[in-house]
Amino acid sequence: MTAQNASNAKTRVAAIGMTHWHSLWDAAYLRHLDAMPDVEIAGIHDSNAETAAHRSSELSGDIPTFTDYTAMLSELAPDFVLALGTHITMAEIAHHLLDNRTPFIMEKPMSFNARELAGVVEQAESTNGFAAVPLGVRSSPIIHHAKQLAEAGTFGKITHFYQRMNRPTSDRYPAWGASWMLDPAQANGGCLRNLGSHGLDCFVYLTGEGDNIEVPGASLSWGTYHQPIEDYASVLVKSASGVTGTIEIGNGFPYDGTDGQMKVAFERAILITDGAEIVLHTADGSETIQPTGAPAESVLRRTIDAAVAGDKPPVSARDCYNAVRLIDLAYLAAGNPYGTAAV
Repeated sequence: MTAQNASNAKTRVAAIGMTHWHSLWDAAYLRHLDAMPDVEIAGIHDSNAETAAHRSSELSGDIPTFTDYTAMLSELAPDFVLALGTHITMAEIAHHLLDNRTPFIMEKPMSFNARELAGVVEQAESTNGFAAVPLGVRSSPIIHHAKQLAEAGTFGKITHFYQRMNRPTSDRYPAWGASWMLDPAQANGGCLRNLGSHGLDCFVYLTGEGDNIEVPGASLSWGTYHQPIEDYASVLVKSASGVTGTIEIGNGFPYDGTDGQMKVAFERAILITDGAEIVLHTADGSETIQPTGAPAESVLRRTIDAAVAGDKPPVSARDCYNAVRLIDLAYLAAGNPYGTAAV
C-alpha cells in the first residue's frame, strides 16, 4: 500500500479458510473486521462454496466469495490477509502468502506441527515477511502486570506460572461448522493443540527464554467425551533458568463459559486472577490490582495497524513457534498418541 492509499483509503483485507470457527464465533475475526471503519473485507475464501457464502451473508455489504485462495489473491491483491483454515492447511497458506509478500495474521497453531511451523518462521525471518499470530492473552491484565513486576524486580524473580483454561464441550466445533477439529488427521490433536498456545505463549513471554524451555512431563485424557481427540491435557514446563509452569487445558466445561485461572508466583509474592479481579498476595497482605493491558481482541487491530505502518508484527510467527514447539514436546512426552508430533 502506498503512503497516499494508507492515509486516504480503507485497508483491503481478504479472508482465507473461513471453515475455522473463529471466522464468526468466539474470536469472531470477520465480525471485528466488519466493524472497523477503516477496513474493507474485499473477499472471503473457503474451499467449500457454501461455507464461504454463509460467512459473507453474515456480514455487511456484498462481499465476493472464492473457493481458490490463490485466485482470490491474484484478482484482489489485498493489502492484508486474515488466514484461518484447518491445521493441516495452515503452513501451505503461510508459505504462499510469504512468497507473494502479502502481510497476514494467521490463527494459531499456524501449522500441523512445530516442524512445519519452523519452515514458516525461517521463511518469514529470512525474507522479512510480515507473519503475525493473534496470541492476545499475553497482553491480558495479569500478564501485563506480571511482566512489569518481573522487569522491575519488585518481588524478586518469577518462580512458577500456572494457567487453567477449561472451555466448553468440543460439540461446539461441529455446531460452528468446524467438524474437522474432531479429526486428528486434520487437526493433529484436540484441546492441547487448539488451546495450549495461550498459556504456553504466556510462559515463554514472561520468562523471555525462547526455546530454552523443556517439557518434563505431560498427561492427556480422552475420558470425558471419548472422541478421537483428547479433551484434557496437563503439561509441565521448565525454563533453563529454573522457572516452572503448569498448564491445564480442557474442553470439559458444561456450558458456554470457561473454568479458568492464572497465577504468577514470584520469590516474595503471588499474583492471581480471582474471577474478574487480579489479586496480589505479599507478606503485607492482599491487594486488588486495577486491571491494565489490552483486550485480547485488540491484537487484530494492532496487527493491521502495524502492517499498514510497515512495522513488525505485535506477535510474530516466531512467538507462535515457541509455544507450538512446547505443544509438540508435550505430545511426545505423553507418548505421541497421534504419531504426528514433531519438532
